[in-house]
Amino acid sequence: MRRAALAVAGLLVFLNVPFAGPATAATQQVMMQDYAYSPAALTVRVGDTVTWMQHDQAPHDVVTTSAPVAFRSPQLSAGQSWSYSFRQPGTYQYYCSVHPDMRASVTVLPAPTPAPPKPATTAPRTTPRQTTTAGTPAAAAPPTTPPATTPPPAATDPAAPAAPATEPQPAVQQATAATPATLDPMLLVAGLVTGIAVLCLLLLSSRRA
Repeated sequence: MRRAALAVAGLLVFLNVPFAGPATAATQQVMMQDYAYSPAALTVRVGDTVTWMQHDQAPHDVVTTSAPVAFRSPQLSAGQSWSYSFRQPGTYQYYCSVHPDMRASVTVLPAPTPAPPKPATTAPRTTPRQTTTAGTPAAAAPPTTPPATTPPPAATDPAAPAAPATEPQPAVQQATAATPATLDPMLLVAGLVTGIAVLCLLLLSSRRA
């Protein structure tokens, strides 16, 4: 039972899968009956095969009178058949050489060209997100804002009152200590000699007294 269920399931899957193989050639039939070809005009494609079936008691054959490629069948008795595969497009006129009033034609069309495969659509590429060492997505960096520019100073309104000018502050005079004038060394020496001389005179005068 289990194998049967699997076989049924496989068959269903096979039936649902579309078959994309090349189209197989078709086979058409022409009846040779009552001293006529039926159908008298047939349209096929390159690669198709036409089979003539003989149902009359009198013999018949298939002989081309005007065709891209000439062909001729053997004489067929009742119950026999003959097939021909068309490889070149065009119109094939033929008749029965035993009964010339039996005439027909086969029009062969070019083989259909397969449609070109559709190009595969590619999904838009996405920028991979950065992840941290722990495996969690990293937070997006905040957008950088341009530095705020200082607006230029507003032009002074001529109608607005001008601000009072600030009075200049008096310069602070630094008190400087009076520094003694520098004396000439020669004057110091002269004064010292004069003082010694006066002292000597006073000593001498005190001894004489």
